[in-house]
Amino acid sequence: MNEESEFASGFVALVGKPNVGKSTIMNRIIGVKLSITTNKPQTTRNRILGVRTFAEKGQIGFVDTPGIHRAKRRLNRTMVKTAVDSLRSVDLVCHVVDTEQLMDSRSWKQNKELPDDEAFVIEQYEDDDIPVILVLNKVDRVSPKETLLPVIAELSEYDPFLEIVPTSATEGDNMERLVDVILDHLPQGPPLFPEDMLTDRAERFIAAEYIREAIMKRTHQEVPYGVAVEIERFAEEGDMLKLSAVIHVEQKGQKGIVIGEGGEMIKEVGSEARQQLEAFFGRDVFLETHVRVERDWSENESTLHRFGYGRET
Repeated sequence: MNEESEFASGFVALVGKPNVGKSTIMNRIIGVKLSITTNKPQTTRNRILGVRTFAEKGQIGFVDTPGIHRAKRRLNRTMVKTAVDSLRSVDLVCHVVDTEQLMDSRSWKQNKELPDDEAFVIEQYEDDDIPVILVLNKVDRVSPKETLLPVIAELSEYDPFLEIVPTSATEGDNMERLVDVILDHLPQGPPLFPEDMLTDRAERFIAAEYIREAIMKRTHQEVPYGVAVEIERFAEEGDMLKLSAVIHVEQKGQKGIVIGEGGEMIKEVGSEARQQLEAFFGRDVFLETHVRVERDWSENESTLHRFGYGRET
């Protein structure tokens, strides 16, 4: 580790294919749920900064990114572009891998080669001369644990990786080790942000994400990917926070699913989102929601930009 007189600070991009645990790693280390998490791929759609300062050691600016994949839809291409663009301004990359999926892949079992989707992630940063740590996440799902050792030995031969750190973000296993390795590879220098800073994201963004998470957890097939959330009203009235949110869907049928029979689904979504918001903001929250059809918004560049998903070049 760094000597007590030294202080490390810098930006670390968490990259990987969808649903490997990038957001869970950041949330676990910073100690606050900034990035929403579900068991569905492409839950993270934006670049999200999470800052954690470690007294007398350093400050890490985590950049959580959408999953990198070969995208076809405009929304997905925009998400991948957001992830790749984030690599251009960081000091270190943590390439996060689902260890169980890696070990079960045909290419690994047959030839000890990375699957094509992992190789595609490497292609996005291999020419940028950025130091890379490989994070083998979800090792709690691997049994027996001894089978990890030859995997780590094989992966250590891959050129891009400075170090390999096995972790379980959901269980909190080896998180301190990951922090130490990151700090060891960040440049020396003063903090980049105030010590108490958590993120550069607006409160409206956090609120919209919590609502979208509640919808993603309760809906299936294409519905979760056809939902976007806008906060129309964000007001403090005494000790209460009053929010009005618009849930945009792409098709009339999706609107019916999100509302549910007798309005039951939207009530459940509102209840869970409100609980999450109250925990985050530390105050009572009044939340009203409206569902609107914004036909094929995920393929419309101007609408994507309006919803905060950037522009494609």
